[in-house]
Amino acid sequence: MKRRPFVAGNWKMHGSLEMTAELATGVAEGAGRWTQIDVAICPPYPYLTGALDAVNGRIAVGAQDVSEQAEQGAYTGEVNGNMLRDIGCSHVIVGHSERRAYYGENNEIVARKTEAALAAGLTPLVCIGETLEQRESGKMEAVLSAQLDAVIEVIGVAALENAVLAYEPVWAIGTGKTASPQQAQEVHAFLRQRIAGHDAIIAAALRILYGGSVKPDNAAELFSCGDVDGGLIGGAALDANGFAAICDAAQAKASA
Repeated sequence: MKRRPFVAGNWKMHGSLEMTAELATGVAEGAGRWTQIDVAICPPYPYLTGALDAVNGRIAVGAQDVSEQAEQGAYTGEVNGNMLRDIGCSHVIVGHSERRAYYGENNEIVARKTEAALAAGLTPLVCIGETLEQRESGKMEAVLSAQLDAVIEVIGVAALENAVLAYEPVWAIGTGKTASPQQAQEVHAFLRQRIAGHDAIIAAALRILYGGSVKPDNAAELFSCGDVDGGLIGGAALDANGFAAICDAAQAKASA
């Protein structure tokens, strides 16, 4: 099955009003040539509306996190999916390794956030990944399986039809190290096969992104892998030209 590539830019905790206007506008200028892929940017909360105004519907805008609380209430500091949807967001990153490592988000919380995002009509970009220690000790598949299974247990495999999976090896995020195309393909194929154990049709259609030091000079090679359906881009997403070049690589894959 030919899946529509997807490239999402995670701005992390970077931004200002000026940067948002310039970067979002610069990225959206390429939308006219990205006819066979989906593109999204994910700025910090304070700059979501500015990004939405700047892109003017040409590309999608998503948030970097969402509360597991689906309803409004006494949850100071939290932002739920309905609020994000209300301002115009269509996507949200869930379970990023930095949320897991710095803020104690475990597999159960990530699963509940995924459920809350779906309930609000958002497309969750569900992140999973292993540390270098886990990979080198032979625990990679067990760790990834536990992260994935926790989500499936809560939302059901059919709900993955409305989600995107992002494989982010923790050892490659912000380090300059990148999984080789062979390593990326092997893990993506493993994840697809595991989901196929629940539902082969869902597995074949699910988009699995690679995240971990993707840059303009390695994007095409990574995206050439059969089971790599685009990327969740960190540092390179903060440069409009660099991010556009990565999107061009995804467009080239779709056109092949």
